[in-house]
Amino acid sequence: MKTLKFKTNINCGNCIKSITPFLDEVTAIKNWSVDTEHSDKILTIEGEDTITTNLVIETVEDAGFDILALS
Repeated sequence: MKTLKFKTNINCGNCIKSITPFLDEVTAIKNWSVDTEHSDKILTIEGEDTITTNLVIETVEDAGFDILALS
């Protein structure tokens, strides 16, 4: 299992509702969450080893949100 973290602008329940179908469509993602209390709105992705940073960024951007990979 691989874990990736990203800074986003997903900051409320409605934002989470908007992004859910996009992230749930990616079969390599097994679990995800957004810490809306954190100032950087950290998106944590847990998934198969095949999941890539670029795939997550593309998916979140397609949903209309800003995203930046954290090292």
